Amino acid sequence: MKFKSKRLAILLSLTLALGLVLTGCGGQPTASQQPADKATGDKVKVAFVYVGPVGDAGWSYAHDQARKYLEKEMPNVETSVVESVPEGADAERVLTELATKGNKIIFATSFGYMDYVIKVAQKFPDVTFLHCSGYKTAPNVGTYFGRIYQARYLSGLAAGKQTQSNVIGYVAAMPIPEVIRGINAFTLGVREVNPSAIVKVVWTNTWYDPAKEKDAAKSLLDAGADVIAQHQDTPAPMQAAEEKGKFGVGYNTDMSSFAPKAVLTGPVWNWGPYYVKTVKAVMDKSWKPEQYWGPMSDNIVDLAPYGPMVSDDTKALIAKKKESIVKGEWDVFTGPIKDQSGQVKVQEGTKMTDKEMLEFNWFVQGVDGTIPK
Repeated sequence: MKFKSKRLAILLSLTLALGLVLTGCGGQPTASQQPADKATGDKVKVAFVYVGPVGDAGWSYAHDQARKYLEKEMPNVETSVVESVPEGADAERVLTELATKGNKIIFATSFGYMDYVIKVAQKFPDVTFLHCSGYKTAPNVGTYFGRIYQARYLSGLAAGKQTQSNVIGYVAAMPIPEVIRGINAFTLGVREVNPSAIVKVVWTNTWYDPAKEKDAAKSLLDAGADVIAQHQDTPAPMQAAEEKGKFGVGYNTDMSSFAPKAVLTGPVWNWGPYYVKTVKAVMDKSWKPEQYWGPMSDNIVDLAPYGPMVSDDTKALIAKKKESIVKGEWDVFTGPIKDQSGQVKVQEGTKMTDKEMLEFNWFVQGVDGTIPK
């Protein structure tokens, strides 16, 4: 009996040691994927799908900073990420996998995921899906975005004040209403302080392609632009401006660290508080499938810090306009507004409806460019 007991003890020890070795050799999950602490109960699993890499310094980076904010504010939440997911059929596969892995909330953070979100959501009625920048909802699907056009208008004021050539370049992503709306808001800001300036648009049909976006910026600089604006996820257009000794208006995040001599400011996102509020609502069952479009007063959108080249007069002008926007006294697309041909599209004293803004398919006066069909 002693021999058998001793042998059994040895076998148990070897089994335990082998288990420890195998555990040590296996790949460890990232901090955001650590399993729930059984002592504190299971965590709510929340997933994020990004169109670009987390390191893009722009759109996906801003969402990922907000994801980290969510984890910090809500320790009972466990998050995971799938990055660089194309806006195509692969999105459906990724969304399906995330739903089958037990994620109760899935944030799909790019416009092109819209139809795939709706399709997958039908198969997983117990999962809540949030789609960023889209317009389709379902019983378990909501949309969310911010009125970034308000911050774009303010950045246009800075650009209009800074230009000497009266030519401002705009590196544009995709010809969708969101991008068109941003170009128009920016141009209205430029022309508010500099009616002689024009905004030249070059389309790249990319969200994340540093080389292509930089080349587009260079072409605008060669065409006489001395300020470059953008609607892409990388700081490449800002770097092109700095290399030419010109100026730029970034997007998504503060891009001044990539081109400190060029960046005036830029519209930026602050998704964190929205993510916390939404996850809490889903968990306490107060969430409803709304179409959220948050204004500057919600702090979801703002301007990046000003570069040293922005004058105090310009800062004061922007602060005054921002105050009227935040208070709800005025908004960007308030008439009179003319299109490129000079036709009045929004009458004086009239403000465009949300539906009209969400369906933008024309450029305002002052834009030099066309919208691809």
